[in-house]
Amino acid sequence: MRSTVGWQVDGSSSALRRTPLKRRDLRPDDLAVRVDYCGVCHSDLHAVAAQGGAGSRPLVPGHEFTGVVTETGPAVTRFTAGDSVAVGNIVDSCGVCAMCRAGQENFCHSLPTLTYGGTDRHDGSTTLGGYSREYVVRDRFAHTLPAALDPAAAAPLLCAGITVWEPLHALGVGPGTRVAVAGLGGLGHLAVKIAVALGADTSVISRSPDKIGDARRLGARGLIVSTDPEQMAAARDRFDVVVDTISAPHDLGPYLRLVALDGTLSHLGHLGPVTVETLDLLVGRRKLSSAGSGGRPATAAMLDFCAQHGITADVEVLPSARVNEALGRLRRNDVRYRFVLDMSDLDLATIE
Repeated sequence: MRSTVGWQVDGSSSALRRTPLKRRDLRPDDLAVRVDYCGVCHSDLHAVAAQGGAGSRPLVPGHEFTGVVTETGPAVTRFTAGDSVAVGNIVDSCGVCAMCRAGQENFCHSLPTLTYGGTDRHDGSTTLGGYSREYVVRDRFAHTLPAALDPAAAAPLLCAGITVWEPLHALGVGPGTRVAVAGLGGLGHLAVKIAVALGADTSVISRSPDKIGDARRLGARGLIVSTDPEQMAAARDRFDVVVDTISAPHDLGPYLRLVALDGTLSHLGHLGPVTVETLDLLVGRRKLSSAGSGGRPATAAMLDFCAQHGITADVEVLPSARVNEALGRLRRNDVRYRFVLDMSDLDLATIE
């Protein structure tokens, strides 16, 4: 087993503590990656909040990170030591089901192996995430990090970026497409950047009129205030695609009514039950869809597209020792728009 160090919830509290960790010895198709930067996702918040109790499995969050290959298994040909790589929220899949064969490992019929909190397909161990200084990953699920992308600001592309790329690409967004992004947070700000780069006429929908400056800086033509009935009524039937990145439970009706004839509302932010009034779909033949993460081909395409167009996340980088501060501020929505942890401080860390 390989030794490293990272930030783990031990079950006695919701605070993460610096902890020695074990990684598996390299299998033939494995990479050892020195984790340099790891994004902080809302999913991490939910995982930490759900952790607790004597029977809890170990939890090391983090599923969007960039780093450098330090060692490779004997069967690896795509990477060598010193290569810059990026890893997202999926680190393995069955490889043989219809979804895997279609390059949609995120929809693997036997469920993909998640970067943390998952079950290793070979030895049954619990996967420990990227809030650590080293990660061992199957080479098929690591991606070359384009040199044009800043590694800190690129880390969130491996979760938030691919999550919004998937529906925008699948729905054919491009020049002439009218897109609205509901919610201007970690997902939403990247949805705006990517939609604009795809050539779409892009707007933002937000509860706060104060975000008009950010919306325009990101490339949107304007902002619709969702709490203003007149603005929402004026935007009825306007958009071919509405990307809903709002993380809290909410009524989809007002957003569906903004969708044009044969358009689509892509519901990304809140993963939970929703109630839909059928008439909001019937009138205008509107469609309701969702998406989550992406397969290996889509992730590689997204990274190449972002490199070509200079797209990265707007990030606040903190030393990893401030991980609990980052999670607390994220819980209060006190970030524009994504925290990223610099893991280099773990090299000098002493275990408490």
